[in-house]
Amino acid sequence: MCLTLTLFCSCGSSSKIANKSHTKPANSSISENKANVLAIINKVNKHWQNTHPVPDRAFWNPAAYHTGNIEAYKVTGNQDYLNYSKAWAEKNEYKGAKSDNKAEWKYNYGETNDHVLFGDWQIAFQTYIDIYTVEGQKDPQKIKRAREVMEYQMSTNANDYWWWADGLYMVMPVMTKLYKVTGNELYLKKLHDYLNYANSIMYDEESQLYFRDAKYLFPKHKSANGKKDFWARGDGWVFAGLAKVIQDLPKDAIFREEYITRYKAMAKSLKEAQQPEGYWTRSILDPEQAPGPETSGTAFFTYGYLWGINNGILDKKIYLPVIEKSWDYLTKVALQEDGTVGYVQPIGERAIPGQVVDINSTADFGVGAFLLAASEMYRFLEKI
Repeated sequence: MCLTLTLFCSCGSSSKIANKSHTKPANSSISENKANVLAIINKVNKHWQNTHPVPDRAFWNPAAYHTGNIEAYKVTGNQDYLNYSKAWAEKNEYKGAKSDNKAEWKYNYGETNDHVLFGDWQIAFQTYIDIYTVEGQKDPQKIKRAREVMEYQMSTNANDYWWWADGLYMVMPVMTKLYKVTGNELYLKKLHDYLNYANSIMYDEESQLYFRDAKYLFPKHKSANGKKDFWARGDGWVFAGLAKVIQDLPKDAIFREEYITRYKAMAKSLKEAQQPEGYWTRSILDPEQAPGPETSGTAFFTYGYLWGINNGILDKKIYLPVIEKSWDYLTKVALQEDGTVGYVQPIGERAIPGQVVDINSTADFGVGAFLLAASEMYRFLEKI
């Protein structure tokens, strides 16, 4: 069997780059290929860290970057990457929102320190738990706040904590990571309860995709051309989040097969919506609403597909062509000469007609998604 996969660093814009392929028999050395991917990871991550030396707050967007940075550390062993996340965690006291008054804790949208139960402040716990796990001498203080917040949340009767697609990436992996650390089965039960609520308000059975939230349900809301409007980054959050959840569950874990079924259904639907150039448009089923490339959704999808193949859940024959095209886009169009990851749609919640997304459009969460995909590509090559 032969593998054809484009693994060359970007050195320019999409219109001037010729497609190149590197073909090697599956049983031959692939060190050159792995070296290329390693170079891409380092190029992107060093550029980001060098241009952002001051640790940011623990809100969702920098926290999403750190989920990618930790994966980059795991495959490269570069201590600078781990130290960068640790400096961020320490600045934020290994907390999300910092209020200690449980009577004031909220879980609706908010950027203040009393929105402790809002998922955008909880994604940071993923990285704190990862730091705790990868270090030889585990310090329980690193996950103390994560446990306090999530165990308080689970003690309430509410199940409507995850009402937007992004929240599934932000918090589902927190639940499974804490389950792995503590062995507390309640994390898995509450994960299922909260996800069932999310499914009830934003999952579309026909398309097997997620609306961003209940505001975008069809036919109440329609795309510019009257179609169902599925936001690429929103479904990217979900697809990547499901991969992370399945990864952390034991083979015999309750609900695992249910999550795999949902994940595989999304994989099939997303495959059919990929553009010939390798990316997904911002409105997945209506490319004309916001045409052109977008990196954050594409990178999350690429990560999700690679993870599925690497773990024997997705069929390589079916989905490798998807990855070949999306990886080609990510490394030859999105990745710029200086290590910038371009074509990242700015912070928002939908595909906006007329919004400019170009080589200068970059963001922390988009870099994090790119690093997730590149790290999983490295693991893919290790398995060949």
